[in-house]
Amino acid sequence: MTLFVGTSGWQYKDWRDVLYPSGLPVRLWLEEYAAHFATVEINNAFYRLPARETFEAWRERVPADFVVAVKASRFLTHVKRLRDPREPVDRLMSRAAGLGDRLGPVLLQLPPTLRADPALLDDCLACFPPSARVAVEPRHDSWWTPRVRAVLVSRKAALCWADVLARPTAPLWRTTDWGYVRFHQGRAQPWPRYGRRSLGTWVRRIAAAWSGGEDVYAYFNNDPNAAAVQDAAAFARLAGAAGLTVARTSGRPPGAAGDCFP
Repeated sequence: MTLFVGTSGWQYKDWRDVLYPSGLPVRLWLEEYAAHFATVEINNAFYRLPARETFEAWRERVPADFVVAVKASRFLTHVKRLRDPREPVDRLMSRAAGLGDRLGPVLLQLPPTLRADPALLDDCLACFPPSARVAVEPRHDSWWTPRVRAVLVSRKAALCWADVLARPTAPLWRTTDWGYVRFHQGRAQPWPRYGRRSLGTWVRRIAAAWSGGEDVYAYFNNDPNAAAVQDAAAFARLAGAAGLTVARTSGRPPGAAGDCFP
């Protein structure tokens, strides 16, 4: 198993003096980020899908071993609510193709008000190229049914294992031969950090579920106060210490404070 650890986005002002040296121009932040982590989740694509040229420019700025996950546009997930998916999926994938071999999984984060509709989900997943890795993050409890699980398995889509306040928000189904984990908010101090015990629990969950040659992608979305940067680095260290193979990750971001574990 190879565990790719990163954050959801990289352009946050309060990451200066933690990940980014104080004098580093914003235009060089991606390069600095990529020096410390081997993957990132592009979540601004959710609000406004970038042009293909933007994806191409990102590809040129990151190392050859770097992996970019892309959060699907809210037009597909929140406006269309997965209906009539062909055009928005084609537009998403044609633009994201600018990443070339740096393109990793695509995340479909569903609205919390969208109730389960297995047929609708199946139709949407069918629009993606067979080679695409698609992760689905439902946020309504009605989705946790055998039929939904069967759709994910048949389409080889990953159920996103999401964490809020150090607890899984969904059943920990393994639905394909790779995994996707998102950390939204921990319970440690300073807010919204994760503590050592919580991160260690997630290392054990991942190790138990993915023991072969699979890829697992883990992203920290608790960006305020640079919590995501520090937690991602700490999580990678714990995973490595537990014997997991972790993609290139620096031991500690420059300027980072102590681990702040409770």
